[in-house]
Amino acid sequence: MRIGDAAAAAGTTPRALRFYEANGLLPPPRRSGTGQRVYGARDVARLRVIRRLLSLGLTVADLRDCADRLDLVESEDLPGYGEPGACANPGGVAARRVATMNAEIDRLTELRDRLAAHLAGPGRGGG
Repeated sequence: MRIGDAAAAAGTTPRALRFYEANGLLPPPRRSGTGQRVYGARDVARLRVIRRLLSLGLTVADLRDCADRLDLVESEDLPGYGEPGACANPGGVAARRVATMNAEIDRLTELRDRLAAHLAGPGRGGG
């Protein structure tokens, strides 16, 4: 199938497919005689996995770190750690991302609390 059809099947855009390819998440597709990209069902499955992982908060850089193992994830229903079909060590990338998210949540919580205290001001319950 051509790029537009593959993108639609994966719930994304042709531009995203080219972006994933340029960033090493999607291997270069085969080309038609006229040079157009040609994708198969396996490519669409990989795109769905990429989209699922990105929707869970992983970044393109995170996925690039394990791009050589993305084919081991067999569906959008991601297997648990150590289950058949799981990446060899998915916990490393995911654990780093969770730690980064937690640090950002802590930073934003502190910032929110400081702003709320400032808005409350003296005599309005703030300090």
